Amino acid sequence: MIEPELITKTLETKPFSGQKPGTSGLRKKVTEFQNGLYLHNFVQSIFNVLDANELKGATLVVGGDGRFYNKQAIQVIFGIAAANGIGKVLVGQNGLLSTPAISAVVRARRALGAIILTASHNPGGPNGDFGIKYNIANGGPAPESITNAIYQQTTKISEIRIAENVVGAIDLSKLGVTQFKSFTVEVIDSVSEYATLLKSIFDFNQIKSLVARKDFVFNFDAMSGVTGVYASRIFSDLLGVPLANLINCVPSEDFNGGHPDPNLTYAPELVDKMNKGLFDCGCASDGDGDRNMVLGKRFFVNPSDSVAVIASNYQSIPYFKSGLKGLARSMPTSAALDLVAKDLKIPFFEVPTGWKFFGNLMDANTLSICGEESFGTGSDHIREKDGIWAICAWLQILAVHNADAAKPFVSIESIVHQHWRKYGRNYYSRYDYEEVDTKLGDEVMKVVSDGITDRSLIGRSFNKDGQTYVIEHADNFEYKDPIDKSVSSNQGLRIIFSDGSRIIYRLSGTGSTGATIRVYFDKYEREESKLFNDTQTHLKFLISIALELSKLTEITKRTEPNVIT
Repeated sequence: MIEPELITKTLETKPFSGQKPGTSGLRKKVTEFQNGLYLHNFVQSIFNVLDANELKGATLVVGGDGRFYNKQAIQVIFGIAAANGIGKVLVGQNGLLSTPAISAVVRARRALGAIILTASHNPGGPNGDFGIKYNIANGGPAPESITNAIYQQTTKISEIRIAENVVGAIDLSKLGVTQFKSFTVEVIDSVSEYATLLKSIFDFNQIKSLVARKDFVFNFDAMSGVTGVYASRIFSDLLGVPLANLINCVPSEDFNGGHPDPNLTYAPELVDKMNKGLFDCGCASDGDGDRNMVLGKRFFVNPSDSVAVIASNYQSIPYFKSGLKGLARSMPTSAALDLVAKDLKIPFFEVPTGWKFFGNLMDANTLSICGEESFGTGSDHIREKDGIWAICAWLQILAVHNADAAKPFVSIESIVHQHWRKYGRNYYSRYDYEEVDTKLGDEVMKVVSDGITDRSLIGRSFNKDGQTYVIEHADNFEYKDPIDKSVSSNQGLRIIFSDGSRIIYRLSGTGSTGATIRVYFDKYEREESKLFNDTQTHLKFLISIALELSKLTEITKRTEPNVIT
């Protein structure tokens, strides 16, 4: 068969404003990406930043979460990649690859990097959100030096190179290779390489024995995102979970009208079942598969507790049989993980929000397990957070705790309570105020920032019902990377009290409309009599202080957050 020549063309273009990537790439409304050469400009800007010698003949991984516009965008990427010297593109069948699976494929195939099409946990559909980000050769998100360079390219781009006869020529539904002269596209199985990796990490036979127990029932909600494809192959085919216990597992371009964010607000079907006590373990993942939520029977596992429990039970997981190198969390995440690191006498790191900061530590062989309060948990097996990995970790821990089938079942709640009794409990919550007018969001942050700058917050005391909070420290978090020595400033406003309690304020960059104000509350308790209170009740006074200090209600007129975690 004769391989067709590439028919390349140079398109004239002009910059679009606002193509600055956030912590998780560029996210905008679908309609904005569909506007003329908007997508083309950003993709070409990625290639403009990369070294031409490295591009020539290199392998690139491409895939996404299946949201609206994914398939069209992938075809455009094929054309631009071919015209810019890429030799081969690996793409998931039907364009589907979870973000963790992409990281795994990049690492296994020694690819130059990946272009990932996802807006993660944001809604999809024609009027929803779309996103694109570039991952580097370690399988992780590009560092700020690269994303900043991409943004600079978007501000001055004037032409796009594209192979016109490649765009639309690839049938994404069929596994196989399409060959052009000097350019190849291979449609790969979306699951196989990732599943093979998981089998090397966990004892699937032991987990399968857990799943087979009559006194254990597992339920998984893919929230109509990409992990539905992985759930049937991993949870059902490999671990024996009945297909009836896997819900919302057909990927949908608009996530069946839902919001694919695995939390107590946006996963109501699963939460309702767990609150009714229908299952012993209920889990969910988000649109692109990198986030997770874990629930026990009538029991919610806070993501900050989840990573701490996984770390403290690391010996249950075969991958960590030689021990842990270190632990890390994002700054807004509760300090529960710190206590585990101290107990294990291993290095601990507090980093800004963004998985790329963990990647540097992993590449330096100093980090094994890490997590973010935003339902992100992972390890150094890849360079992205990994929802399915976290769920398998919990199943493995449950399997070890229940190795003797003759004994009563040890529940998720019991395991967490054991953890609190050993380490104490960090009462933790996050309030999300979504789609706030950007100017109002900036005003809220300025109120707190001004108090930090002029030090008027230091020493302020708050007293109520026998509780006293005194502000001991306040700053705008700055991180100095111990590996590459880079400095990341303005990473979140911190209010730290004399008892170690914390309030943190951040403006999130993961939405496409307005701003999301996130306020975090963290309070540690050691006395056993105080370990089992209701979280919101226990944090009530601290929450009221946070609202008072920021004047959030007064400025935004919001009396309630959209989401409480």
